[in-house]
Amino acid sequence: MVEVKFEVYRGADHEGKPHYEQFKVDVPETTPILTALLKIRDGIDPTLTMRYSCRQAICGSCAMKVNGKSRLVCSTLVGPEVKTYGKIRIDPPGNMPIMRDLVTDFSPFWERYLKVDPFLIDDPAHPTPKGQVTKMSPEQVEQFRETPRCIACGACYSGCPSVGEDPEYLGPMALAKAYRFVVDPRDHAYHERLLKLQGKGLWLCLRCSLCIEACPKEVRPADRITDLKRLANQEIGAKESGSRHSVAFVTNIEDGGLLNEFKLARQSLGMLGMFGQIGKGFQMMRHGKSFMHHPIIHDLDSLRAIYTELNKMEDLKHRERPAGKGVKGEAPA
Repeated sequence: MVEVKFEVYRGADHEGKPHYEQFKVDVPETTPILTALLKIRDGIDPTLTMRYSCRQAICGSCAMKVNGKSRLVCSTLVGPEVKTYGKIRIDPPGNMPIMRDLVTDFSPFWERYLKVDPFLIDDPAHPTPKGQVTKMSPEQVEQFRETPRCIACGACYSGCPSVGEDPEYLGPMALAKAYRFVVDPRDHAYHERLLKLQGKGLWLCLRCSLCIEACPKEVRPADRITDLKRLANQEIGAKESGSRHSVAFVTNIEDGGLLNEFKLARQSLGMLGMFGQIGKGFQMMRHGKSFMHHPIIHDLDSLRAIYTELNKMEDLKHRERPAGKGVKGEAPA
């Protein structure tokens, strides 16, 4: 048994600052945090409010922040947290309005999810006959990667800094689900989906990978977002600042061996867009940054050989498709 000190969020004080209530419970180190919280509720404070259901990491109801990190509390044990932090601080999920204690309003989460049209879109010219089973090969199912595992717990959404900063960003869960339908061979809106995502904050992902760390089912949303970016660039082209920046960044280094910020800004934002960055440019120059003089890299052949090897290492078979086509492989007869 170990004595665990809990600091549980119980709302805001009169100044709007988070208010935490402290509890101490004796439990084995292998006790799930949810079990300890239920012990607090049942034996110490029956007013403590939280969401939970299956207690088996299946329903996704008990996503909370544990010592600042998004987790399912039913599958997070008290022992490792106490050894690392000496206590366990519990907060409600982030990026959502708090209703009471550890319960939040998931409406923003679901609103973003619905924006990606999370359903199969049939071909209006050749609709699938009602009741007909559409077969898929194992290779086509493999294209989904880990996305079918998602239980919509909101842990990735809770821990995503981009969601908190930009209302245009759909969030990791919604984009991972979008990827699942983009690569589905039964769907007939490949181009339309990518075109819509390209203008809906796809490139606002910070690539911090906190969603990968938070996901209890190893869906790896950040990787699927990267896949969507590749597919969008291939299908739609680099037509807005985020996609242009990604292409310019790669070609910039491949061509010269070093990142040329002036050239990068021009390729990403255009000449007119660069005017908005003049102030930032002067700040960088005051700190000794030069935009015009770059060392000459002599061994560019070695650099380009690295690019070639990196491109070989990644499996792009399920991602690369001819531009303008929304078909992801023929279904087996």
